[in-house]
Amino acid sequence: MAREKFEILESTCVPLPLENVDTDQIIPARFLSATTREGFGENLFRDWRFNKDGSKNMNFVLNNPIFGGKILVAGKNFGSGSSREHAVWAIYDYGFRAVVSSFFADIFRNNALNNGLLPVVVPEKFLSDLLHLVLKAPETKVKIDLPSQKITVLPTGQSADFDINPFKKECLLKGLDDIDYLLSIKDQIISFEESNKQSNENRNNGHNPQGR
Repeated sequence: MAREKFEILESTCVPLPLENVDTDQIIPARFLSATTREGFGENLFRDWRFNKDGSKNMNFVLNNPIFGGKILVAGKNFGSGSSREHAVWAIYDYGFRAVVSSFFADIFRNNALNNGLLPVVVPEKFLSDLLHLVLKAPETKVKIDLPSQKITVLPTGQSADFDINPFKKECLLKGLDDIDYLLSIKDQIISFEESNKQSNENRNNGHNPQGR
């Protein structure tokens, strides 16, 4: 299924200045029974967003109306814990298109890239400055330029480069998952296989065991 293309994103941010946020905190295990990706956003950070009686926890950032946007700025070591893809589904379904942190768990990072969510790894100083600024000025906008692999805090001009796997980058730019990408180059794959087959046949036809 084709996804929203990711090229350049300019948005305000939601700050989550907490370290070691694991996947069970992102989406509690009791909400993993659904078989489709839709609807998980309703339970993103469920145990932090809601009190035990079901009322909203107004002290939690996602319930604070002054914060919003498509970029989640999180503390160090975001997405640790289990390998559940549901954590990424919940973040994406809620409306985020990128998560910024100084370190992501490897499995979470791969799951994010496989599901259209861009994990942006920045230096700790950059992250600290960004969190501080967003908490102080929620209207702060950040620009994430995927083609240039650069993130910029627009009011200050502070920027940082980030790394991304070239294949995953191309998939994000085109709004494709791995299977969609392979289907998009199907003709090239067939052409390569036919060319390779022909080359092998030519070598075999030209091979004469008795001529050694």
